[in-house]
Amino acid sequence: MVGKNVDIEGKSNRVYVSFYERSQYERLIAKRLLFLAFCAISLFFLIGLSLSLGSAQISLTEAYLVIFNKLGAGAFEVNEIAERVVIYLRMPRTVMAALSGAVLAISGSTVITVLRNSLATPYTLGVSSAAGFGAAIAIILGRGIIEGGLLIISNAFVLSLIPALVILLFSKKSWVSSETIILTGVAMNYIFSAANTLLQFFAESEAVRATVFWLVGDLARADWWQIPYVLGILVFLFLVNMRLAWDLNVMRIGDVAAKALGVEANKVRRIVLLTACLTTATVVSFTGAIGFIGLLSSHICRIMIGRDERYLIPASGLFGANLLLAADIVARRIMAPIMLPVGAVTAILGGPMLLFLLLRRRES
Repeated sequence: MVGKNVDIEGKSNRVYVSFYERSQYERLIAKRLLFLAFCAISLFFLIGLSLSLGSAQISLTEAYLVIFNKLGAGAFEVNEIAERVVIYLRMPRTVMAALSGAVLAISGSTVITVLRNSLATPYTLGVSSAAGFGAAIAIILGRGIIEGGLLIISNAFVLSLIPALVILLFSKKSWVSSETIILTGVAMNYIFSAANTLLQFFAESEAVRATVFWLVGDLARADWWQIPYVLGILVFLFLVNMRLAWDLNVMRIGDVAAKALGVEANKVRRIVLLTACLTTATVVSFTGAIGFIGLLSSHICRIMIGRDERYLIPASGLFGANLLLAADIVARRIMAPIMLPVGAVTAILGGPMLLFLLLRRRES
């Protein structure tokens, strides 16, 4: 009789735990979906706000009507001047900010996961400094891969591939650890930064000024012909990483345990690092070196929704788009009519915020 009571009590406890765990899981999923919805709505609002702000006064409603007309979702009557200002002057910069922020954020988030280091992003692995050196060669020496209007962009892209290739070669070695890959990136960062400094030391003042401005990172050079390239690499980056989402989740417990569960950790790491570096190189060649987007987006999203890559990847992309777009709005309006480089704004805002997040994580 006693045994029967114990058995019934044990079953009831198991049922209670099962329902409790299921309830907790459902609440977690709801929280993640709510965060994704919030990021999507805020991005829609920031796009309209970015298109409405400027020297020419355009209402928020007019900006959205222009968007709907452009997408073919309506045939609303809009002032012709307002339509031209939005489409040809403001929309390329706004779209570039959203797409670039998403690429930088997803790349940073996945690199942090595969290297298991909270400071490891393509930016810190030397991609940006190599691109800066390529741009400096084009600006100061006037030499490059492709002459003409694509001189700076082509130089920046080709040089930024060097760290990606070096990291890919290192990651193929069985004895190379995640720490070695990070240190390799840091070393290349120093090498290209030093080479850039030497170029500027012997350059004319105007060339130095142009090089420094490019290195800070800005969206003023955004144009419609660049958008398909950035959109294409964003779609490619998102699909590749979502395909590897389960493998990335497993890799958090370590390479040995991941291999025991059937995940080829080294292969997944190489794919993630290569795609992250290539896509970041493309964005940097158009916008310059914009920092902190990958770090901040990844850490904030991890705090808000956890580490499940199935949700973390799209959340990082949406939050990164919001972050860079908001920083660009601040850069354009804080000292209007003077437009500050957006890279300086992300660094000023991102540095203290990152310190706060690290201290908060340490306390918790």
